Amino acid sequence: MTAFAGAAAWPLAARAQQEPMRRIGVLLDWAIDDPEPRARVAAFRDGLKKLGWTDGRNIRIDTRWAADAASLKPARGGARRAAAGCDSLADDKHHRIGPAATRTIPVIFVAVSDPIGSGFVANFKEPGGNVTGFINVEPTMAGKWLELLKEAAPRVVRVAFLFNPATAPYAEYYLGPFKAAAESFGVQALTAPVHGTSDLESVVAAQGREPNGGLMVMPDIFLLNHRAELTSLAARHRVPTIYPFRLFAEAGGLLSYGNDGIDNYRRGAIYADRILRGTKPGDLPVQAPVKFELVINLKTATALGLNIPLHLQQRADQVIE
Repeated sequence: MTAFAGAAAWPLAARAQQEPMRRIGVLLDWAIDDPEPRARVAAFRDGLKKLGWTDGRNIRIDTRWAADAASLKPARGGARRAAAGCDSLADDKHHRIGPAATRTIPVIFVAVSDPIGSGFVANFKEPGGNVTGFINVEPTMAGKWLELLKEAAPRVVRVAFLFNPATAPYAEYYLGPFKAAAESFGVQALTAPVHGTSDLESVVAAQGREPNGGLMVMPDIFLLNHRAELTSLAARHRVPTIYPFRLFAEAGGLLSYGNDGIDNYRRGAIYADRILRGTKPGDLPVQAPVKFELVINLKTATALGLNIPLHLQQRADQVIE
């Protein structure tokens, strides 16, 4: 559950003037001082406003972080059902976090990797229950990441896939396609689980100790929250690394390819609007990303002694010089 972020909403007993007030809880599992989740929530708010929902007028939006999610409880009472979308969700009785914590509060996730394997939905077309939303990355992306890494650093022959088992329990979702792609590229595929920040340096250093090593970084909130340390280590040990989101490349990573996270929050607002107007979450299909970004950091490439092919630069959505 710590792998995704979004917004959850439930009825609020209080009413504002003539309109019923709905309460939306935005629950985030990011580092609390990170500006990125605030930009994403702003996109969610803006999307709701365009659909007629204004904070303080007919909705109340509360933002909480995983550390204090238990303080955000569904209000008791008979107000109309509101919409939901979420990173993590505090249950009124057990203070557990995640869609499994409630069977009644509508939940919209906006950055889940494997909602079926995680038990959140029955299937993509007809989720059933009270949960639906937007996945952030499909498993076939593992093959695409390896392909891009080989284009940027063709001498790489040994690649380790980095993830934290605690925050990426869905790791096998990506590891299977990664191993299959590695075989087709003639690359030795390694798994590199880390259990805390102290493990990061040893794993990255191990890849840099022998020539022609590379890294792939799994979509994982732990690694996202520690992107500054990770990209710095990859640079220090001179390990070509591909990342799943632009935030890593902007922090100094070699290159990234993944979905536009802000766009998923905007789309989450559309689902929230539909649920607020009476649609059941289980009737809304789970959707895949529609906007992807390839970002290349030429400054990092130069420091690693890599000459990024012109055709790859031309395909990029952003080239950092």
